[in-house]
Amino acid sequence: MKTTTPAPLGFAELSGLMALMTGDEKHGPAATSTLDALWVLYDRVLRVTPETADAQDRDRFLLSKGHGPMAYYAVLAAKGFIDPVVLPSFGAYDSPLGHHPDRLLIPGVEISSGSLGHGLPIAVGTALGLRAQGLTDPAVWVLIGDAEFDEGSNHEAVAFAGAAGLDRLHTLVIDNSSATHGWRGGIAARFAAEGWSAETVDGRDHEALYAAYTAEHPGRPRVVVARVEPKDS
Repeated sequence: MKTTTPAPLGFAELSGLMALMTGDEKHGPAATSTLDALWVLYDRVLRVTPETADAQDRDRFLLSKGHGPMAYYAVLAAKGFIDPVVLPSFGAYDSPLGHHPDRLLIPGVEISSGSLGHGLPIAVGTALGLRAQGLTDPAVWVLIGDAEFDEGSNHEAVAFAGAAGLDRLHTLVIDNSSATHGWRGGIAARFAAEGWSAETVDGRDHEALYAAYTAEHPGRPRVVVARVEPKDS
């Protein structure tokens, strides 16, 4: 799918782009909870563009929280990865914009998400693979939801990444109080116990997000927990 976007758009246009996507399975709260965090990441941190989406030294972004992709699609459209004219087709039978992103259909999408709990283990493997190739510059980012910590695969990935010192691995956790059990001491404490550099911020505060994204963390993977309003509020 080729892009014909004449120029990148700004954060103010994202709500309009999201409004183009309709349907009965939008998972609206799942999408809007990620909007600010995704925008700051793509606008100010990630080193990837439509022109460098296949470059070996690009940064990688993996969306594990894939069941609410409208914000992701809106950001990709704003940044020129996809043409905004395709957004109204979201969820249609012949649309490239499915209810979960498909890496074979959408430029810039690194993984096809599905069952929760897969993104962080894949990100760990990606960081390991880059390290094995001697590619120490590309950063690997993965966005997960707080409810994904109900899946044991994430706990194994957190423990391994900390022990392996995967300092090019960055995890962004969107905390909208969806987890079944919750976490004593907060989500960040679980990562910190395994040797991660961890910080919790307001998930709507762009400057706080940027500062947390760019904080130094030598020799350790990094997690940023972005707290937003509860899903059912």
